[in-house]
Amino acid sequence: MKFIDTVFEEEDLTKQPKSFRDIYFIDRRSNVKAWAFGLLGLLILAAFLPWTQNIKSRGKVTTLRQEQRQQGVYSAITGKVVQWYVKEGDMIKQGDTIARLQEVKVEYLDPNLIERTRQQITAKELANENYLSKANTADEQTKAMEAAQRLKIAQINNKIAQTKAKIQADSMDMLAARNEFAIASEQLKRQKQLYDQGLVSLTQYEQRNQAFQNSLAKRTGSEIKFMNSKQDLINLSLELNTVNQEYIEKISKTRGERYQSLSQIASGDADIAKLENQYSSYRLRNELYYVIAPQSGQVTRANKAGIGEIVKEGEELAQIVPDQSAMAIEIFVKPLDITLLQPGRKVNVIFDGFPAIVFSGWPTQSYGTFRGVITAISNNVDAASGNFRVLVKPDPNERPWPNGLRLGTATDTFILLKDVPLGYEVWRNINGFPPEYYIEQDASKTAKK
Repeated sequence: MKFIDTVFEEEDLTKQPKSFRDIYFIDRRSNVKAWAFGLLGLLILAAFLPWTQNIKSRGKVTTLRQEQRQQGVYSAITGKVVQWYVKEGDMIKQGDTIARLQEVKVEYLDPNLIERTRQQITAKELANENYLSKANTADEQTKAMEAAQRLKIAQINNKIAQTKAKIQADSMDMLAARNEFAIASEQLKRQKQLYDQGLVSLTQYEQRNQAFQNSLAKRTGSEIKFMNSKQDLINLSLELNTVNQEYIEKISKTRGERYQSLSQIASGDADIAKLENQYSSYRLRNELYYVIAPQSGQVTRANKAGIGEIVKEGEELAQIVPDQSAMAIEIFVKPLDITLLQPGRKVNVIFDGFPAIVFSGWPTQSYGTFRGVITAISNNVDAASGNFRVLVKPDPNERPWPNGLRLGTATDTFILLKDVPLGYEVWRNINGFPPEYYIEQDASKTAKK
């Protein structure tokens, strides 16, 4: 107690105890307000800092042209692998042999298949030549028969003309005989009257009757001759028709044989064309037993393990990555952002495996990033991802992309859009609004080109 009394006596009772001053800061001046206003001012100033809007996307390295991408080497025929000429990792040139196949289909197992097919073609060609000779002979026969027909018809026509002249002469004779008969008939009547009156003798009357009978016989003979001539003309007309019909039948038969030969030639030509097609297919199939590299590159994978495996037609035998390729990046952009993109727009790229320090809103302050430009935008949505496919190529005005890039390397991309205040960008992201739509002048010019 004496110690406590001594302590209180030493302390000035008008002042607060030391412990009270160490615990309570009521009378002390605080800097919290100053710091709060300072931070607020900095936030206000930061809100007006420029910020580059961007669209982030994940992608991978590919090639600008489709023939430079990884591709498969396929077998055009079904066969059995009997020899490999390369292994995985080998560098090959275009035209190098990758593997050799052996035939497994029964219809192609004959070792003399090509030679036998050529013999069939030769036999068909010889048969066509014979048919052609037969057709030419039939054509000559047709011409000869046509000439004989014309000659025969000319002979008959001459006979018809002669017969018509004879008919005309016979008709004149018949008319003369008729006139003579008419005169004789009148004379006989008058002679009969004179005989009845006793003015002429019986002898004279009989002589006149005899002359009448002669004229009657002459008339009858001329009429029969005229009718016979007309009948000859009819017979000649029938003969002309018969000759025409006979020669038409013979010529038609010969022409039919000629057309039949030509038909055989056409059928033979079709068979020859079919055999030629088979012959060419067999020759090409023999070449397809050797699987050839379509272009230079590296064998990255062999899909068949060893010797004796069966490869089906159209089955992938190996994979090749071309040794020369124009690099590009394949990214997928959401449909919400696709309207903001045009060919020629700038893109910041980060490659996996290459260190980088990134400030997405300040691309010029980033380190380790590479620049690219959009070169193609698909017009349809990718079925797998539901996004639009975009190709990005290196920017020729910026530093080149790394030499060590390989196909399939993953990338992070930042498609650069409009410069806006940082505060506006924060407000936009809080409200979930899309970036502002605008068309960059340089990008529009690039798209027109």
